[in-house]
Order: sequence, then structure tokens, then C-alpha cells
Amino acid sequence: MPPVVGIIGSYGGLNLGDEAILASVVDQLRSLEPEIEIVVFSRNAEHTRMRHAVDRTINARTALREQVLPELERLDMLLLGGGGILYDREARVYLREVQLAHEIGLPTFAYAVGIGPLSHVEERAAVRDGLNRMAGITVREVSAKRLCQEIGVTIPIEVTADPALLLDPMPFTDQMLVRESIPPDRRLIGFSVRERGGAAPDLEKARYHEVIADVADFCVRRYEADAVFVPMERIDRNEIHQVIALMEQSDRAHVLRGDYHPREIMGLTERFSFVAGMRLHFLIFAAVMGTPIVALPYAPKVQDLVSSLGVQEYMNAGDARTGSFLATLDRLWDNRTAQRAAINERLPALQQLARRTPLHALSVIGRGPGVDTMPSIRTGEDLANPPLSF
Repeated sequence: MPPVVGIIGSYGGLNLGDEAILASVVDQLRSLEPEIEIVVFSRNAEHTRMRHAVDRTINARTALREQVLPELERLDMLLLGGGGILYDREARVYLREVQLAHEIGLPTFAYAVGIGPLSHVEERAAVRDGLNRMAGITVREVSAKRLCQEIGVTIPIEVTADPALLLDPMPFTDQMLVRESIPPDRRLIGFSVRERGGAAPDLEKARYHEVIADVADFCVRRYEADAVFVPMERIDRNEIHQVIALMEQSDRAHVLRGDYHPREIMGLTERFSFVAGMRLHFLIFAAVMGTPIVALPYAPKVQDLVSSLGVQEYMNAGDARTGSFLATLDRLWDNRTAQRAAINERLPALQQLARRTPLHALSVIGRGPGVDTMPSIRTGEDLANPPLSF
């Protein structure tokens, strides 16, 4: 019988990065086990059912315990992740299904998760206890492994890489640009911003609005380009409009308005001369497409990505003077061919790490929670209902 695998994460159309992760995870699992049945515990079951090639969807935030338990009992394994879901004020929400799985003896696996910040005692204890009962743990950053060890996770942890590194793009055509009132024949530079939020508690919001506005104006003048702001999450639109309100060249700024698949946004990044971004997956999309990047890091996960790609000199701290950021942009402009080469040299190794995660995940099927060692990886050859919404 084909395995039945559940996935719990921040899915349901709230964030294009999370949607990219789910799309890639589904692709990778089906490539290894074509007949696999995939059940997603989503924040918006209908959105997930319509947008992803999955078999069943459940509204994780509203389903009652007595509704969730029968769904878990059907599974051979529950995956937690991927993505940055274990942080203050949210971690215990995502661990609810994991805890129920452990109660019924269902093996669980942390799928390239991002972890932190975790400053609250209760959250740290919940993450520690939940992870210590898993059959296997993979994280996407070294900093996440370090934090796991700090809070007392004792079972082996492997650092792999973000699943979105394996996503296949779709083209973003001239016609799509025209629908967005973006001139397809003009040089374009992409921008990504985000709100302060629980995942970025140290971000100085007021200062970064000014920095990004000055940077966008600089790009318009210096490189004769239009600035294209890409909201990766709905709340980003508010931040974007605050930035544009501070620009002198606001007539050359565009905000993407349409509802796009992550694969299309990945295709869009290929059309940019370079990107200046805060959102992790916006930077990942650009890197995969060979577009030069400069990062304004708000969290260790962005710093880890830039370092893993070997382009940490093109990273600017959120509280840096605008002049420092502009100097970084000019250096990138002069050396963008060299940066592409550096990323292209390191990217295959990161993608190979990302391919290890589904192999690890499928190999834990049949193993209960609380396993002390990571199971051996099986090869692809060895691994060789209508949707439900509550």
C-alpha cells in the first residue's frame, strides 16, 4: 500500500515563501513515491486544495481534537514543516498535531524547519519536548541546529536546506508585466520588504522604511531603472506603500497586485537586473534564477542563506546608514557577473542538501516517536479520496 503522509505548516495562501515550500515538498515526495497520499493540515484548507496537488486538506486552526485524531490515525507519518514555524507565540500552535501524533504512536519528522526566535520559556520547552520525541529532525540552517542544542534537543539533527531551492519556475511574461502596468522594455530592480512581526522582533521599522525608499530612489536615478516591489505576504503591501510614500521617484515604483503562484514570482525575479530584499524566499527565488542579490537581513535565516551562497559581502544590516547600503549596491552592480558565478558554484550543493530531506523523511515510516538515532537513508528505488475540509 502506498504511504499516507501528513504535512503541517504555515500553508493556506498567507505567504508565498511557505506556498513555495509546500509545492516543492509535494513535488519531491511524489518524485520518490508516485502513489503517495498527501494530507495537508492547512490554515486555509480550500486554498491548499485548489493550489496544490494534494489528496486531502484539513483546517488545522479550526478543527477540533476529535476531528483531527481520525485524520492522524490514517497516516503513516506526520511531517512538521518546512519553513520557519517554530518561533515565539506560534510554535505551540504548530506542535498541536505533533503532540497528538505522539499520543497515538505516529512517527513524526521535522522537515527542513526554521527555528527561532525562541525567547519565551514556555515556547522553548514545548519545542524541546516536541522535537525530542520525533523520529528524525532536519533543519534548514546551522543557526537552527545551534538553537535546538541550546534549548536541550538531544536527538541527532541534520542541517539540510530550504525545499524552495528545488522549486521549478514558471515564466512571467511581457503580457503579465503589462497587466501590472510595468514597462517590459525598461530595466527593472526588485524589492522585498516585511513587517516587524514575531519572526523579526529586532527590526527597526521606521529606519528601514527610510533606507529602502532612499535605495529605490538611488536605483531609479543611478541605473535608469523602475523599482518593482513584490509582496510575499499580504501584510507586506502596507509596508511597501509606506516606503513608496517616502520616495522622491515614486512614479517609477510599482507594486505587484495580482495573485500569483510562487513559481511565477520565481520567474519574475529572472527579469530583474538585481534584487534588494528582506524576505528569505524572495532572495532564494532570485538566487535560483541567477539574479544578483543584496540582502537586508532581519533574522539569522537570511544571514545563513547569504553566507551559504558565499555572497555575504552583499549584505547590509537593517540599521546601517543609507550611504553604506548604496555603496553595497554599486559594488554589486560592478561585480554582478562575479556574484552570479559565486552563487552558481554553491547552489548545486545546497540543492543536493535539500534533496536529502525527503529521503530522510520517507525512511522514518514505520518507526515510532522517540527514536534516538536518525534512520539510514534509502535510495529512490527503495522508496519506490476527494479532498476533505473541516
